[in-house]
Amino acid sequence: MDQGHDTSPDRCAFVAPLLSSLLTLPMGLLAFFSVGLSPMACDSCGDAASDRFDASYGLAFPVFVTGLLLVLAVLVAGWALPWQRRNAARRVGFALLAPAVVVLDYVVFASIVDWP
Repeated sequence: MDQGHDTSPDRCAFVAPLLSSLLTLPMGLLAFFSVGLSPMACDSCGDAASDRFDASYGLAFPVFVTGLLLVLAVLVAGWALPWQRRNAARRVGFALLAPAVVVLDYVVFASIVDWP
């Protein structure tokens, strides 16, 4: 039978999403705390620098939260795929994509913010 159409159950289907969840969720939480503490970077800024930082942070924070929702969607997609052998590659792909999206989300946040 062709491996692409193998509908037999995959007994190890939970491994990739589980490992991804165990890595991605703490990464996302750490990134969220880091983003939440970012306004302290401009505590000693002058008025003009503080205004620029606040304006950019006001845009960057919602973008970051939206990115975390995307991370959650990728994790859920990895868990929600039918536990059949034909979905093993997709499941591993989602498992690898989730932590990469956390990193990308933080990089996008850091690039939007006008740091002092």
